[in-house]
This record gives sequence, structure tokens and C-alpha cells, in this order.
Amino acid sequence: MSAPDRKLDQLVQICRRHGLPVTIQRRAILAALSVRKDHPTADQVFHAAKKRIPEVSRTTVYRVLDAFVRIGIARLVCNPGAAARYEAETDRHHHLVCMRCEKMSDLQDSSLDSLPLPGAKSGFHIEDYSIQFRGLCSACAAKISIGRVRPTLPAPKTKSSAKRRRLPAN
Repeated sequence: MSAPDRKLDQLVQICRRHGLPVTIQRRAILAALSVRKDHPTADQVFHAAKKRIPEVSRTTVYRVLDAFVRIGIARLVCNPGAAARYEAETDRHHHLVCMRCEKMSDLQDSSLDSLPLPGAKSGFHIEDYSIQFRGLCSACAAKISIGRVRPTLPAPKTKSSAKRRRLPAN
């Protein structure tokens, strides 16, 4: 049995332990999510599931993903200003998020797992956490460093100026 098949089997068993019937739609959505490492949006999961089951609805995908999050076989990963993303990897790990292309990558770093957490004085009971580092992925950083992407300066604040000034090319 391949690794994706084992993972899918484990996820099916968790569904059954929680009394969640494993319907054809749920299995297709689970399969679509469990093979991905790129933190897909609900729409991306929908399109992948639709390839297996053409009649599956977007509403069904959203409801199933919510149920998967509720029972702990999927995690909702939020990135401010972007669409919510999902992942089947529920063990503690952290994320690297590109602020330009919105690519999200897993980061396994055990030193981050042992950070001191707010104590009882905070009044907040922490059940789990994940850290998100935001910056530029190597591809976006390379585009900027070789000058393919040129920043735009704000337009001068005069009424007669209708064009934006650009930085000269290097």
C-alpha cells in the first residue's frame, strides 16, 4: 500500500471513530486534500474532487471540509488577506508564507515547538499553536533582486500630473 493510500486509510478510520459516515463525496474530498502539500483553498479542493465526482457541489465541499476540521483530520490555515486554506497534515508544524505570490509551505522546526507559552496569568487556555513566518519565497525574491519587478513610485501630488513616475531600469 502506498503512502497516500495509508494516509487516506488512517483518515477514513478517524472519520468512522467520530461517527462520520465515509460517503463517496467525503472520500473524494479526503483524497483530494490528503495528496496535496500546497495548502489548497476550498475551491481548489472542489475542482480536484469534481474530477472524481462531476456532480459534487461546492457547498458539499465546504461542508465536508468544515466537518473534517471539526473532527481533526484537516486543519484550517489562515493567511491574512488571502483565501482560507486547508491541509490534511494535523501534527504541529509551522508555515512560511510568501507575501507576493501567497505560496504557503510547511516548516518543520522542533525548536519552535518548545517556545514558552503564555501562562495562567493570561487567562487563555492554549490547546495548540502554529507559527507563520511571512516574507518572500525564493522565486519572488529572485524576481525582485534581478530587477524583473520594478516598484512604482506614487504619483506626484499636483493636479497636472496624470502619469506615474517609474524608477529607471538598471
